[in-house]
Amino acid sequence: MGSGMQMGMVGLGRMGANMVRRLTGGGHTCVVYDRDPEAVARMAAEGVDGAGSLEALVARLDAPRVVWVMVPAGAPTEQTIQALADLLSPGDILIDGGNSFYKDDVRRAADLAARQIRYLDVGTSGGLWGLERGYCLMIGGERSAFLVVEPILRTLAPGQGTVERTPGRGDRVGTSEAGYLHCGPAGAGHFVKMIHNGIEYGLMQAYAEGLDILRNASSPDLPEAHRYGLDVAEITELWRRGSVVSSWLLDLAASALAEDPSLTGYTGFVEDSGEGRWTIQAALEESVPAEVLSCALYTRFRSRKEHTFAEKVLSAMRRKFGGHVEPASRK
Repeated sequence: MGSGMQMGMVGLGRMGANMVRRLTGGGHTCVVYDRDPEAVARMAAEGVDGAGSLEALVARLDAPRVVWVMVPAGAPTEQTIQALADLLSPGDILIDGGNSFYKDDVRRAADLAARQIRYLDVGTSGGLWGLERGYCLMIGGERSAFLVVEPILRTLAPGQGTVERTPGRGDRVGTSEAGYLHCGPAGAGHFVKMIHNGIEYGLMQAYAEGLDILRNASSPDLPEAHRYGLDVAEITELWRRGSVVSSWLLDLAASALAEDPSLTGYTGFVEDSGEGRWTIQAALEESVPAEVLSCALYTRFRSRKEHTFAEKVLSAMRRKFGGHVEPASRK
């Protein structure tokens, strides 16, 4: 797995704790801190060095220090990085592995460079499965800092594994085949992760709409000869094998449908974590048409409303011009 390094991890949530487990399993040494003492205690019970404060964490790291911040994007990340900036020394490396907005990275990198602290932004994909499968890592910042922490990145990443080489790559070698890539200067890592998540919205929406059409093929509104009582769970399982639409997202959909074919355990209330909005902002700034990704984002907004004011306006206009009265009850 490469030579062992020492690293501090701030934030022991769903991803941070598993990243520490993957690193320690790969021969690295971690010092961890979380504002929740119980989260630190859980890791300490597994033999990881737990610190009671950011000050204690920084004090236990050897220079040049490497500190990875894995806390929610926005104010929590900003506050944590500001606090660490006051504790770290010239030559230290600070990594933000959360889902920060790339323009914030550009600002932070410049602020930290004035103190001679090196900053990397690392878009991290892998979710709950990362411990087992590894994390796909998209890195922005100074290449010299990337090279210093590369042993850590290599351990966190999936490695080539069972994924076949892409035909046509020939002799081209690069870290992308191992699941991590230095994408460019400050912000580039989070920019690439932002677009990754925007694409994810679109892929999820395409599957969702297609499966909805399959499920409603038995609608009484259709002629009887054209109705099909389709087993959507079995169809998603079928598509996982040899189909051009196979993917990890389809695997996850098939798993959910196997557990709960009618998805009664889900409300359909869908949050958006920010990257989808930022992807559309970037498309606007670049004058790039992004109809599918925009639609997928707006569908998430729609999922969180009962009936929008816009829909009531439509209903009111139909009644006024054509006397169309709303049905007494609609599901």
